[in-house]
Amino acid sequence: MVDETQQPRDHGLGETVGEAGALKNRDAAPTDSQATPDIKARTQEPEKTDKGGFGETVKVIVQALLLALVIRTLFFQPFSIPSGSMIPTLLVGDYLFVSKWSYGYSRYSAPLSLPLFEGRIFASEPTRGDVVVFRKPGEEDTDYIKRLVGLPGDRIQMRNGQLFINGVGVPREEAGMFVDDNGTEVPQYRETLPNGVSYMTLDLNPNSAGDNTREFLVPENHYFMMGDNRDNSLDSRFDVGYVPFENLVGKAQMIFFSIEDDVSPLEFWLWPSDLRPSRIFTWLG
Repeated sequence: MVDETQQPRDHGLGETVGEAGALKNRDAAPTDSQATPDIKARTQEPEKTDKGGFGETVKVIVQALLLALVIRTLFFQPFSIPSGSMIPTLLVGDYLFVSKWSYGYSRYSAPLSLPLFEGRIFASEPTRGDVVVFRKPGEEDTDYIKRLVGLPGDRIQMRNGQLFINGVGVPREEAGMFVDDNGTEVPQYRETLPNGVSYMTLDLNPNSAGDNTREFLVPENHYFMMGDNRDNSLDSRFDVGYVPFENLVGKAQMIFFSIEDDVSPLEFWLWPSDLRPSRIFTWLG
């Protein structure tokens, strides 16, 4: 699962004060009829406005919130990683940007998942191997993040820890050991999907419940999702099931911040010891 991660001030045009006509005889003494309006104009107090006051502050705040809402709905939404189902690709304490336009927009693109329309608009099909944020069917108030391994019509199966797509085993090569923040070593493997997308997976237990499964036939307009931490992921092999196209929220694009999972990003005084600088600005898409 994933949990959710400055506006320029709007300046009005400056007012210009000036006379419409030029003075004709600058040395001539004005008559009473000429002097009275001129004296009134010179002595009249300038009109006071509320510019720069409370009203302007509220206006700027509202504009900033509206712009942030538009960016979050149409372009990018920040998420944080609270669980280890996508290790080693995503670590607990990673903060990432998810692009909202990659697959078009559905009701889950909008705040509060308002049912403004059905299906997707400006739809674009996801690619096998994408790291996807989606809403679990039947639990549509929670965001999940997994890797898309199965497209509509695919047959997906796990045999002795190896992924099979349409009866063909996905190449899986040993890639040394993954070492977590606590120094624990776990065997990792590099998988390469039929379209060439390559990534690391972990094997915590060679005989886990998800290492051998039945064959799944992915329905039309649905996708099959799996975590890279294969033995510690509740995904389409289990109760997550097939994920409808409409439930896709967006595509994970980039890690913009990363800190060890027991540290708040607001505790900046701990950054020197707990920040993961090598992960910042890591491209995922």
